[in-house]
Amino acid sequence: MIVMPPFSFLRFALLLLACALQLSATAAAASLQQIRQRGQLVVGVSYVVPEYAAGAKYRTPEGFYNAAAEDLAQRLGVTLRTVKVTAQSRQQLLAQGKVDLLLLNLKQADADTLRARATLLPTSYQARPKLIMRSDTDIKRLAQLRGRSVCVARGGAYVGILAASYGAVEKVVNAPADALLALRTGACDAAVHDDAVLNGMLDLPEWKKFSASLPLDGSPATLTFAIRPADTELATYLQQLNGAWGDSGYWADNRKKWINNVAFEVYLDQNVPDCH
Repeated sequence: MIVMPPFSFLRFALLLLACALQLSATAAAASLQQIRQRGQLVVGVSYVVPEYAAGAKYRTPEGFYNAAAEDLAQRLGVTLRTVKVTAQSRQQLLAQGKVDLLLLNLKQADADTLRARATLLPTSYQARPKLIMRSDTDIKRLAQLRGRSVCVARGGAYVGILAASYGAVEKVVNAPADALLALRTGACDAAVHDDAVLNGMLDLPEWKKFSASLPLDGSPATLTFAIRPADTELATYLQQLNGAWGDSGYWADNRKKWINNVAFEVYLDQNVPDCH
C-alpha cells in the first residue's frame, strides 16, 4: 500500500478539484441551456468590431463573421459578446470555456491545425482575396505592386499579406468603404477584399472604371464554426443552422446587402471626383 505524504495528498486533491471545476465550466459554457440561461452567447472572432458611436459615420464591417454571430445569438434569444482570439490563443480559450465557440475564416492549413482539438462546422461562405484597381492603372504585373499603396480594411484576412508577399505599402483603414473610397479618389493604387463581394460590386455601373484586377496567390478561406468535441448538442444545432442558411439564400442575401451598403457609404463620402 502506497501512503502519500500529507502535503502530496493535498496537492493531488487540489489538482483533481481544479480539473473537475475546469471540466464543469467547459461543459456548461457551450450548453444551449446554459447559454440561454446566461442570456449571452460568447463568440471568439479574429477582430471585434467597435461599437457604433452616436454621431459617427456608420461603416459596414469587413467580413461576415459578426453578422453570422449576431444571427445565431438572435435565434437563441440571447445577447452577443465577441472576444478577440489569435492563432495562439484560440484553442486555449475554447478549451477553457472562455468562449462558447469560435467563428473564423479558415484556410485549409488552419483548419487542419484546429481540427486536432476542435470540431469544425464550415458554413457555405467561402472567399479568396481579390485585388482591384482603376481600369487605367499602370500596374500590369504583381511584381509592380512593390512600393505601391494598397488599402485593406482593419479586421480583414488580408492585412499584412500584400506587404509580405509583394512588397506593397499597405494602408490599413477602418472599414471596406474607407478602402474603396481611397481607391476611387487616388489615395490608394489598389484595394483588396473578398472576391465573393467584390465580384458583385464590380457589376454596378459606377464601379466599371475600377475593374482592373490581378490574380493573387491565395487559397480560399471558409467561414467556420469551431466548438469543443464534447459539445455535441451545440454541434447538432449549428449543423442545422448551416443547413437553414444554405437553403434560405442567407449568404446571397448578405452579400447583396454588403455590396449595396458599402457602395452607398462610398457614394455619400466621395466629395471629390474619381481619380482617372
